[in-house]
Amino acid sequence: MSDNLFNHLKTKILDRTAVVGVIGLGYVGLPFAVEKAKVGFHVIGIEQNPDRADAVNAAKNYINDVDSDELAAVVASGKLKAICGFDKVSHMDVLVICVPTPLSKNMTPNLSYIESVTQGIAPELRSGQLITLESTTYPGTTDEVIKPVLEASGLKQGQDFFLGHSPERVDPGNQRYTTKNTNKVVGASDPVSLEIATLFYQQTIDHVVPVSSAKAAELVKVFENTFRAVNIALVNELAMLCDRMDLNVWEVLDAANTKPFGIMPFYPGPGVGGHCIPIDPHYLEWKAKEFNFETHFIALAGEINRRMPEFVREKTLRTLNHIGIAPSKAKVLIMGVSYKKDLGDWRESPSIDIVKLLLRDHVNLDYHDPFVPVITIEGHQMQSIDLENTTLSQYDLVIIATDHSAVDYAQLVDQSTAILDTRGITRKLPDAQSASYQSKITLL
Repeated sequence: MSDNLFNHLKTKILDRTAVVGVIGLGYVGLPFAVEKAKVGFHVIGIEQNPDRADAVNAAKNYINDVDSDELAAVVASGKLKAICGFDKVSHMDVLVICVPTPLSKNMTPNLSYIESVTQGIAPELRSGQLITLESTTYPGTTDEVIKPVLEASGLKQGQDFFLGHSPERVDPGNQRYTTKNTNKVVGASDPVSLEIATLFYQQTIDHVVPVSSAKAAELVKVFENTFRAVNIALVNELAMLCDRMDLNVWEVLDAANTKPFGIMPFYPGPGVGGHCIPIDPHYLEWKAKEFNFETHFIALAGEINRRMPEFVREKTLRTLNHIGIAPSKAKVLIMGVSYKKDLGDWRESPSIDIVKLLLRDHVNLDYHDPFVPVITIEGHQMQSIDLENTTLSQYDLVIIATDHSAVDYAQLVDQSTAILDTRGITRKLPDAQSASYQSKITLL
């Protein structure tokens, strides 16, 4: 390794003259790019979607977790701009890869975005650059997929260029933990890459946690999301059991969570959605098979969580039957179709699965979501209704599928005929224990 390459990059990182390339300006990449630009780095975003690139260059924000004023400031100062190709890669000192890693229909990893980006970088790679992968993936991706392609250029990791993995830890909509104050794990498979990658992330993140290898860093992230998936599955299964036993799962969990040690609150819901929990654990499940190892908890958790939309459908049909209305005659309102409260992201949303199932039952459906104005399901386009101009009593049943904060749930209960609450939000209302409320509300 040339000490000059390392020291030159180190100096540029410390004095903020390093040019930072962020590949993929989505929910991870754009907040990261803005944070780097705010402290003085010149940031170039590489975004394959020209509409997104144009939006960034016009300072038009499309990510909730990005402050629009901060975006406007760094664009106006020239610290952030977006392009659509890889022709400027050789001018960049650091490249951070933030592209999607979906699953195929067969629940196997789809690394096509990572592979495409790596192949785009490789011809432009030069000595002295740092490349880090932030995309969530299975342990071994950085070393087994990215490194060989980059080294085919003739340059060697740890000698001519530096390579690491630092898994994203973004919680969309979280106002407390942001890119800056969320602890950041960094791993690399050679000590020099680890040192320079750690230094780079320390410039904008309060606490950086180095680990011994890229593979370890990759496993950290999939374990974090597997932990959540397994515990969510546990309470979802408990909800189904309580339904059989005619017990209130929310009462049981609230009481259990009063224990001051040895327990952590998790709550049931209509299923899991978004870009992490339904997907990331299966990366580890897939990789484990290479070692002749079966990850039983992951497989079972996925099975239980995927069952929840069907459970909501069953409970919907039972509720309609209880009030004497056939599904094909029923008019039902779905409250919320995004996968998480106060977001407009409906990727992998269990609400969408519930809509699909009820449409197949020929239920007459509407939905309301202040963050998702239009959805298209199996060729059927639906628009969010305006609650202010809607008489809720016209619906036989309202299903609370996503508990957005902007909804007045007390008014919703007052004006509705019957409610199926899959999020437990109505139990927190002041009149939740009153006979009039309890006669209307069915909890998951």
